[in-house]
Amino acid sequence: MKKALLLGTTGVAVALAMLAFGFVAGSPQIAKAGTAQPVETAAADTKIDRSEVEGIIRDYLLKNPEVLLEVQDALEAKQKEEQRIAHLGVIKNAKDQIFNSAFDGVVGNPNGKVTIVEFYDYNCGFCKRAMDDMQALTKTDPDLRFVLKEFPILGPESQKASVVSMAFHLMMPEKYGEFHNALLGGQGRATEASAIKVALSLGADEAALREKMKDPTINEALAKTYDLANKLAITGTPSYVVGNEVVFGALGQEVLAEKIEAAKAAL
Repeated sequence: MKKALLLGTTGVAVALAMLAFGFVAGSPQIAKAGTAQPVETAAADTKIDRSEVEGIIRDYLLKNPEVLLEVQDALEAKQKEEQRIAHLGVIKNAKDQIFNSAFDGVVGNPNGKVTIVEFYDYNCGFCKRAMDDMQALTKTDPDLRFVLKEFPILGPESQKASVVSMAFHLMMPEKYGEFHNALLGGQGRATEASAIKVALSLGADEAALREKMKDPTINEALAKTYDLANKLAITGTPSYVVGNEVVFGALGQEVLAEKIEAAKAAL
């Protein structure tokens, strides 16, 4: 973080120096009062010492370093606003894929007034801890529809576990919540074998499950999710879409509850 800030502020300092140098170099010399000097002559007579200008900028920044932080904050605020606007467009254009994919499990009230979508990986430690947030939110808010979107990014084992999960959901959607909690809350890494074990414990037929795992639409759905996450700038789990906002990271129940209330107010 410090390195990034240093690089950012260094860039700002260089930009300020270039701006100041360019301004002075391109400005005609101000004529003394009572004299008339052609612009061409003034520009030609202007001589700029680059090192002197850079020294002035350096001294100013050393005496007023808070300027760099102010510019950095303004840049970050601008970038966040640009990202927010970009997210609005993506959410609007991919609304059904985000909120109503047939491959996503739903817990809470399936007809809830507000929907929160979680991008998760079964081997994500933060997702395991965030599961308590999901359970608490759906328990306390009867109008909450919680969508679970498979986003396996932590290696082949996660991908295989998600294929089993999605196959189970297609076969037994009414038990998907139980499956999700058991696999995500289990000990050790989630694998194809551990996912199948959970599915069988909930009554799935193994032969039928393995056949459903071959369904090509499952991998197609995962590919669409990866593409969607890229458009939303989601690179880690858990990440959420609440209303028209993308929320990154396991921020806790209170923060998510605030985002949910904001989404309700916008309805």
